[in-house]
Amino acid sequence: MRYVFLDTETTGLDPALGHRIVEIAAVEVCNRRSTGRHFHRYLNPGRESDEGALRVHGLSREFLRDKPAFQEICSEFLEFIEDAEILIHNAPFDVGFINRELGLIRLEPMHNYCLQIVDTLMLAKELHPGKRNNLDALCERYQIDNAHRTLHGALLDAELLAEVYLAMTRGQESLLMEPEVPEAGKSCDSRLRATENLTLIVQPISQTELELHERLLERINTESKGNCLWNSQD
Repeated sequence: MRYVFLDTETTGLDPALGHRIVEIAAVEVCNRRSTGRHFHRYLNPGRESDEGALRVHGLSREFLRDKPAFQEICSEFLEFIEDAEILIHNAPFDVGFINRELGLIRLEPMHNYCLQIVDTLMLAKELHPGKRNNLDALCERYQIDNAHRTLHGALLDAELLAEVYLAMTRGQESLLMEPEVPEAGKSCDSRLRATENLTLIVQPISQTELELHERLLERINTESKGNCLWNSQD
């Protein structure tokens, strides 16, 4: 599965009032591992940001003056999200702005260019009802370092969201882990041959460990609303 985690920063809260996107970023994850590919652009909105929005992202009109308009980067953006499942925290907000930008240049809404759009905020609320589920709270809950997040930035927030999502879905809890690289001069095949004569030691499971495992499966099954794959009989 190809995932794209997406975030935007805007001049205000309502695209219907003429507010525009000032920053857009998307991070690619395949098979639950970061590919290192991302899309990131600052945009000239052609207007000032509201004072509240400026405090959030810190992107002044002077900084954005020489940046491209959305229509100039649109084709590249749509190509990046094509055939991907898009994950956004509070998706209606970002999708509303992106659809507004697409509409201004007479293009179809965003869902026509990707497989589907998933709101990770709704997912977090289902997993943690009654708790704070903004990105900072989720980073704290899943022990993901966000100390460098002094201002909201679309690329940083998309990267953090990817880590949060993998943790929420019981996957790898950090995208910082890299696949093992063979030593210089050694292929993967040569490393496999070196282990051919090793004896495999099997440690029997104890009754206590088995009971703890069953309890963990029950907890996962409850939190996933009956979607625990390890309980499947297929």
